[in-house]
Amino acid sequence: MNPSANVAGLAALTICEALLLALNDHDILPEGEIMGLLRDAADSHANAPEASDASHPHAEVAALINKIIAGGNSVRRT
Repeated sequence: MNPSANVAGLAALTICEALLLALNDHDILPEGEIMGLLRDAADSHANAPEASDASHPHAEVAALINKIIAGGNSVRRT
């Protein structure tokens, strides 16, 4: 089996989200730590030299993580 990059990326994102939710649900990592982890991940991609080109994968990944942080993240409890 040789999944496409999109399928592999979606699987990885789903697995990571499930892990973050479980870590929070079991009081292993508090929400603030999880949000910090997401911000660090976004920043590392945004600060890559290639990220100055908005169509580069680093810039796209940073934008996606920032969208998750801004409102689509089910880890955030409101």
